[in-house]
Amino acid sequence: MEVYVDVKNLSFHRGDRAIYEDITLQIPKGKITAVMGPSGVGKTTLLRLIGGQVEASSGSITVAGLDVAQASRKELFEARRKMGMLFQSGALFSDMSVYENVALPLQEHTDFDEAMIRDIVLMKLQSVGLRGAAYLMPAELSGGMARRAALARAIALDPDLVMYDEPFAGQDPISKGVLVELIKRLNRAANITSVLVSHDVEESLSIADHVCLLSAGRVILAGTPDEVRQSSDPRVVQFLQGQADGPVGFHYPAPNYEAQLLEA
Repeated sequence: MEVYVDVKNLSFHRGDRAIYEDITLQIPKGKITAVMGPSGVGKTTLLRLIGGQVEASSGSITVAGLDVAQASRKELFEARRKMGMLFQSGALFSDMSVYENVALPLQEHTDFDEAMIRDIVLMKLQSVGLRGAAYLMPAELSGGMARRAALARAIALDPDLVMYDEPFAGQDPISKGVLVELIKRLNRAANITSVLVSHDVEESLSIADHVCLLSAGRVILAGTPDEVRQSSDPRVVQFLQGQADGPVGFHYPAPNYEAQLLEA
């Protein structure tokens, strides 16, 4: 297995709270890796660490051979040109048309003339089924269309790595199905390394080649979708079956409830 993202002995804290404690995981090149786990375990934070937006407390993250934490500003900027990001909200610029949103990375990071940019934008929009919506504004799009427009922007520069932050959140079953097929097709056609952060079990397992399951700041399982489904670990079973009771607690850590109520 050729590794594209290598996370070793990573710890990350927000104040006194540990988000990650000495985790190690690998993301294989050219595959779809699903990073899964309950809400609040730091899945989106992992994407920000990979992109160098935040810095780990300890440990290392290597992306295509580059140590993100040790990279210079110039090296990090160049590395990010090879990364595409589909934000959870889509994050389209509301005062720009779909066409302008997709064209922006090309205008900022290439020397292509307008004719070349136009051809690339239309090609990317065609790939997500939105060429006919090129001149609509984000407010005129449905939720599923907005997510697909954001995907077209994420792949505008033909990145080697695409990170998807909860791509299925808030989507109807048809939109989910469309996004699943798009992610699968784009990954296979362009040999993209994809990191899919989600807690949507069925959609993620249906397209993933590799799965990392997180809980309580640690990697509790890494393997194929079949290995995840067959796991007897009670934390994995609870997550996959959506059980309310189990080792993964519902409550955020807090002082004793009765004692806190009786405080003067």
